[in-house]
Amino acid sequence: MLRWAILACQWKNNVNWPPRFLLPWKGSLSHSRIASPFNLAEKPKTVQLLLDFMLDVLLMPYGYVLNESQSRQNSSSGQSSSSNSGGGSGIPQPPPGMSFYAAKRVIGDNPWTPEQLEQCKLGIVKFIEAEQVPELEAVLHLVIASSDTRHSVATAADLELKSKQSLIDWNNPAIINKMYKVYLGDIPLKTKEGAVLKPELKRDPVSTRVKLKIVPHLLRSRQAAETFPANIQVVYDGLFGTNTNSKLRTLSLQFVHHICITCPEIKIKPLGPMLLNGLTKLINEYKEDPKLLSMAYSAVGKLSSRMPHLFTKDIALVQQLFEALCKEEPETRLAIQEALSMMVGAYSTLEGAQRTLMEALVASYLIKPEVQVRQVAVKFASTVFPSDHIPSRYLLLLAAGDPREEVHGEAQRVLRCLPGRNRKENASKQMPSFPEMVYYIQEKASHRMKTPAKYMTGTTVLPFNPAAFGEIVLYLRTCLAHSAGVVPTSQSLADMQDHAPAIGRYIRTLMSGSQATSSSSSKSGETNPVQIYIGLLQQLLAGVGGLPVMYCLLEAVSVYPEKLAAKFVDKTEWIKSLMNSSKEEMRELAALFYSVVVSTVSGNELKSMIEQLIKTTKDNHSPEIQHGSLLALGFTVGRYLAKKKMRMAEQQDLETNADFLPDQEELIQSATETIGSFLDSTSPLLAIAACTALGEIGRNGPLPIPSEGSGFTKLHLVESLLNRIPSSKETNKMKERAIQTLGYFPVGDGDFPHQKLLLQGLMDSVEAKQIELQFTIGEAITSAAVGTSSVAARDAWLVTEEEYTPPAGAKVNDVVPWVLDVILNKHIVSPNPHVRQAACIWLLSLVRKLSTHKEVKSHLKEIQSAFVSVLSENDELSQDVASKGLGLVYELGNEQDQQELVSTLVETLMTGKRAKHEVSGETVVFQGGSLGKTPDGQGLSTYKELCSLASDLSQPDLVYKFMNLANHHAMWNSRKGAAFGFNVIATRAGEQLAPFLPQLVPRLYRYQFDPNLGIRQAMTSIWNALVTDKSTVDKYLKEILQDLVKNLTSNMWRVRESSCLALNDLLRGRPLDDIIDKLPEIWETLFRVQDDIKESVRKAAELALKTLSKVCVKMCDPAKGAAGQRTIAVLLPCLLDKGMMSPVTEVRALSINTLVKISKSAGAMLKPHAPKLIPALLESLSVLEPQVLNYLSLRATDQEKAAMDSARLSAAKSSPMMETINMCLQYLDVSVLGELVPRLCELIRSGVGLGTKGGCASVIVSLTTQCPQDLTPYSGKLMSALLSGLTDRNSVIQKSCAFAMGHLVRTSRDSSTEKLLQKLNGWYMEKEEPIYKISCALTVHAIGRYSPDVLKNHAKEVLPLAFLGMHEITDEEKAEKEECNLWTEVWQENVPGSFGGIRLYLQELITITQKALQSQSWKMKAQGAIAMASIAKQTSSLVPPYLGMILAALLQGLAGRTWAGKEELLKAIACVVTACSAQLEKPVPNQPSTNEILQAVLKECCKENLKYKIVAINCAADVLKATKEDRFQEFSDIVIPLIKKNSPESTGIRTTKNEDENEKEKELQLECLLGAFESLGKAWPRNVETQRCYRQELCKLMCERLKLSTWKVQLGVLQSMNAFFQGLMLLEEEHADPEALAEILLETCKSITYSLENKTYSSVRTEALSVIELLLKKLEESKQWESLTSECRVLLIESLATMETDSRPELQEKASLLKKTLENLE
Repeated sequence: MLRWAILACQWKNNVNWPPRFLLPWKGSLSHSRIASPFNLAEKPKTVQLLLDFMLDVLLMPYGYVLNESQSRQNSSSGQSSSSNSGGGSGIPQPPPGMSFYAAKRVIGDNPWTPEQLEQCKLGIVKFIEAEQVPELEAVLHLVIASSDTRHSVATAADLELKSKQSLIDWNNPAIINKMYKVYLGDIPLKTKEGAVLKPELKRDPVSTRVKLKIVPHLLRSRQAAETFPANIQVVYDGLFGTNTNSKLRTLSLQFVHHICITCPEIKIKPLGPMLLNGLTKLINEYKEDPKLLSMAYSAVGKLSSRMPHLFTKDIALVQQLFEALCKEEPETRLAIQEALSMMVGAYSTLEGAQRTLMEALVASYLIKPEVQVRQVAVKFASTVFPSDHIPSRYLLLLAAGDPREEVHGEAQRVLRCLPGRNRKENASKQMPSFPEMVYYIQEKASHRMKTPAKYMTGTTVLPFNPAAFGEIVLYLRTCLAHSAGVVPTSQSLADMQDHAPAIGRYIRTLMSGSQATSSSSSKSGETNPVQIYIGLLQQLLAGVGGLPVMYCLLEAVSVYPEKLAAKFVDKTEWIKSLMNSSKEEMRELAALFYSVVVSTVSGNELKSMIEQLIKTTKDNHSPEIQHGSLLALGFTVGRYLAKKKMRMAEQQDLETNADFLPDQEELIQSATETIGSFLDSTSPLLAIAACTALGEIGRNGPLPIPSEGSGFTKLHLVESLLNRIPSSKETNKMKERAIQTLGYFPVGDGDFPHQKLLLQGLMDSVEAKQIELQFTIGEAITSAAVGTSSVAARDAWLVTEEEYTPPAGAKVNDVVPWVLDVILNKHIVSPNPHVRQAACIWLLSLVRKLSTHKEVKSHLKEIQSAFVSVLSENDELSQDVASKGLGLVYELGNEQDQQELVSTLVETLMTGKRAKHEVSGETVVFQGGSLGKTPDGQGLSTYKELCSLASDLSQPDLVYKFMNLANHHAMWNSRKGAAFGFNVIATRAGEQLAPFLPQLVPRLYRYQFDPNLGIRQAMTSIWNALVTDKSTVDKYLKEILQDLVKNLTSNMWRVRESSCLALNDLLRGRPLDDIIDKLPEIWETLFRVQDDIKESVRKAAELALKTLSKVCVKMCDPAKGAAGQRTIAVLLPCLLDKGMMSPVTEVRALSINTLVKISKSAGAMLKPHAPKLIPALLESLSVLEPQVLNYLSLRATDQEKAAMDSARLSAAKSSPMMETINMCLQYLDVSVLGELVPRLCELIRSGVGLGTKGGCASVIVSLTTQCPQDLTPYSGKLMSALLSGLTDRNSVIQKSCAFAMGHLVRTSRDSSTEKLLQKLNGWYMEKEEPIYKISCALTVHAIGRYSPDVLKNHAKEVLPLAFLGMHEITDEEKAEKEECNLWTEVWQENVPGSFGGIRLYLQELITITQKALQSQSWKMKAQGAIAMASIAKQTSSLVPPYLGMILAALLQGLAGRTWAGKEELLKAIACVVTACSAQLEKPVPNQPSTNEILQAVLKECCKENLKYKIVAINCAADVLKATKEDRFQEFSDIVIPLIKKNSPESTGIRTTKNEDENEKEKELQLECLLGAFESLGKAWPRNVETQRCYRQELCKLMCERLKLSTWKVQLGVLQSMNAFFQGLMLLEEEHADPEALAEILLETCKSITYSLENKTYSSVRTEALSVIELLLKKLEESKQWESLTSECRVLLIESLATMETDSRPELQEKASLLKKTLENLE
């Protein structure tokens, strides 16, 4: 056990240094699944020793020498105690990160070379890589190795670290503490442990290079940020350590950021002050690198947002940062600005002196030239101080006048943030009190006027620049409104005027009460805040002007004219100058102001002023002056009449009053007539002014002109104004003013004679598309109908609409009954839709403004039915107006009325009965733009939906509430629409509906997505009004979901579509843990909707499905734990059964896509579902393949089909389904296989489709590599299933199954493999179909390639079969050649050379070939024969008993009829006999004799089939030649007739056959002839008697054929002749017969000359020469020259002479030599 420990401590003394296993492996251990060769898992202590030592080796620098004399410096620990340094003085300095002891242990006795050390370090990295030590323990080693100075070590470690990055838990305290320990070394602490540590064991901190590698890993770790005190030590070391550099500083600052962001509240508290000190120190001392400074400032900002209390007390830090912002480089400024912005929050609780100090600080920086400084100062002013803090508001007001947009924009945004926007903010949003703010501003203004800060413009001097001054005035007005108790809602002048009466009341109290108690008095002696405010307004107006300022002044004076207007009487000229302004609105306000001032004077003063106005009005030099004067005249007369009316009410006697004398009355009348004269002015400006002025006069009292007659009368005026309304020449503004003016006449005049004429005229002036105008007409009709009791008669500055009551003595001129009657009976039922719309708007106005009027209350039902009839209009605004009207009508009724109203409304809406409009000639059937809408009353759909919503809640009356809430038309946001105040009603309705939320939320949620725009907008309005809490949807999630799922299959497409869209919105970004069980239902329902008949519904379903898919994939994350497991369990069956099997393409695609994504995110959670998932996905490989591919595959040629199918299979294998399957396979083990394998087997057997079967094979291959041991029990089943695939007609599937089988045998039991091989053997030998043969070849080949060990174990069964297969007779078909090649490869790969292989397996080979020969199949017999021949050829000599066995089998096969391929038997016999002729001579039992063999072969020579006959003759000749037997007589009897039969004479007689047959026949005969001659040569016996009998005949036969034949035959004859003379015994001395020889030679010489002189074929000449050469040689040897007669010589010499000129030099040479020989004989 101790040898590792000893090894670890004393490696250096080992001879083989470094240790072998630390040198880099050549991959033997890396990532192997094999058990560790060192078995370290069982020895944890040894591992620790080993790891410690490895760490020291990795820390060791290259070329380090431990010099004993070096004394150790204490630089590494700046705080080393004296005792420590004393004790360690004699110890040499170790390398960084190591102790003296560690260094000495690593170096040992003889130091290493750097190369040795590098190799060893690399070995350590590889050792860790091979997972020989626990990963957790070795992280630090890799980090240190990655900082190595040698590239090879650093790169290897880096790569390994990267590959393990995701697996390492950087929050593991063990890893982090080790890193800190190595980084910091052993810091001596003044504790017992610290004292115990011996100096030689004390480790130094590591070098900067290593630190730079450690810190980035600390940045990944939350744990590192929390580990105190190491974290702060690392920060300080990195920022201020002795050996630090800028890179390490940057990393340390990043670490500070990391701490600020991730360190929890409790643990950051003690760190804060230290971090802040460090950062401020760095900022103060370190100025080189602006980037680093930026990071430091940014860190200060982050720290302030984490720990505001650190900063609150320290305003100096803010000042320091502000100063830095002024002085630093531009790139650093941004970081400082960001830091300051983050720090703002820390100072929001300042009080007392601190706050004052901050005020002064902000004020001083608001005037700095740098824009960023001012920007941050504004941020501080707006955030640090409360909103009612006057000095900071003043600073913001100054900033609002800043020239830069980013500064003044921010300041204005803060100042103009109106409190009324949000009710919740309302309470908290305080503003300064008006008087205090005014005094403060005045004080500052008077102070600034004495300093250079004042602003000059033209002749005037202002205390502030115009932008700031304008903002100050508006802010003061806001403060005024706030102090008066009203909530300012917007900055528009019209909205401001609504609050004037309240402000007036406040101003009156200020004016009455505060003069005595003024808190500060200015030099001018003016102490009242209102007067100061007016003074400021005057000052700004005189200097710069501006509409809001003018309004503020007008408002202040108008609300309390008695006190405030009188002061301006002497300033009328200044006011007149304002009336001449170039802006129309300005002139109008100034004219109003003038009229207010004039109304305070009386008598002659008033008279002169009015006269002057009349004069300037008529003076037409300047239209602006005329315009202003005209308006002022009208407003003044109006005010005069109002005053007169009031006095009349108070006291009846006017005569005594000096203000209203007859001459004044005349003046007023003439003024009115003057105004009237401008009505027909050519200038539209003046005409509008005249109209406005007349309206103002008419509103305040009876027009001082005659009622009718000639000239300017009331009748004339009414008609003139009414004519202008429909006129196309007039502008809209003129029309608006004309309508308003008409509406005012009956208000001021109780006896107005033309009231009904005027009203009728207004109602008849309807024009198309003038909606705004109709609202104005509605107001005018309302005013004119009630006459003197209208709210229009009030003074808007002093009284609000709600407060106004008509004066008691006023004459009543109320014609409301008549107006209602006309509208309800004439206009609402008009055939013209524009008139109906207008009437609806008027009716709404009447109901809204006259809600308390008895006539309105008594006609509620009629009014309701009028509104309901308009609900079904095609026009949205009409519907909206009607719905609002219905709501109002309902509110007005008592309980009984309300019930009746509800039932009528519900009946009308739900039955859809509509008011029939009579169609006359004027009827407008289609309004412009309405043609695209549905003609079936779909306009009502919104209200029907609202009604059904209310009915479902069993509260039909709620329909009115819904109508009030559904305000979606833009009209209600306009000035005219907002006047109806529907927002208030809506708020009330919302409160009343709150109890019904649970029932409403699901319906409303869906309605928000309705395809009908009207319904959608209405419902969204209702939703926004009712659902204010954001968590409502989560609260009612289940109910909403239930409603949506139910409505997904509604019979209305609108509902289906809206449900899909709502579902899409609902599912997005929500945790669905509570509704996991609902998911399958949602999926399945959406799958159905995805196939909807309507396209928009399909698209909506697709959207919903995509979102659902995303959400489900997220849910299946392993991090979700049990919820994820449940989600997978419910989802997979649904996706597999319903989704992937769906006939809808999109559904299938999405299901697969989702499955792939789930498999990626779910990981190991898929394991329990694999048995179902994998087969389903495999099936889908075929189901989802385009059907057209099958069609093409069926119609393709074999070659095309194979190419196409293999492409299909590879496509299937790279498909997303296969990707998912491969994901699952990673997690399989024995627990799942039991269920999966039977399903796989079934699929292989019964699966349809190329993809599925190929996929199954692929899965089996993966299983054999993923879990080989677990698969063994199931291999047999899988094998038998794959067997069925092997015989598939499709070659690609066959190959896949063979491939799988090749892998599978590796994991199967031996018995299974044996059975398989026997099966294959049986198939090959017995089945005739090629498919079985090729499958055997493919399988055996695959086994040989992928499981060679298995094949070697079963070589005796496999290799003989391979040998037999090699010899298959191939047609020209590619498949069979391929098969042969496969068998050949198997044989060659697995035998030691072909000869050795045959020797090794001879017994088995003979057995199998015998079996083949006995086969029923002729082809197999032939194959067996070839194999036997091959055995005989290769072994060169077969020993008994094998020879006998083979020959007996071959001869047995020969018997019987001729069949295709039988030739092979003959060839084999020839081969065997040739190879084993020697063995045949010895008689052996059970071995056929030569005689028997010859007998059998010669018998075959007699067969009729010419082709077969040729082979048989050849075979017989070979056997005769080999055995030297003399059977020439029998043989020649067979052969010579063949030659004769093919002689030229006999060939001439031919029957006429077609050319092809002739050609084939000729070829066959030629072959026959050549074979016959060749075999004669071979069979020529060495027997004197036989030769004597046949020599003459044979010679003659040959010579004849030589003369007459083609070159091929000549060549064959010459070769035969060569063999003939070679064996002719006459040419031997002992058998000489000169005469016979001479005869033969003469015959030969005569015929051979033809061949010698054959000019065309050199091969014939060559062969002829060799015959001559042979003859001469033989004659020479047997000394029989005399037999060569002179005639022969002459013939030969002549022929040879011609050959001396031959084209081929070797022939020339040979010919001349032979010629010389012959000549020498002479």
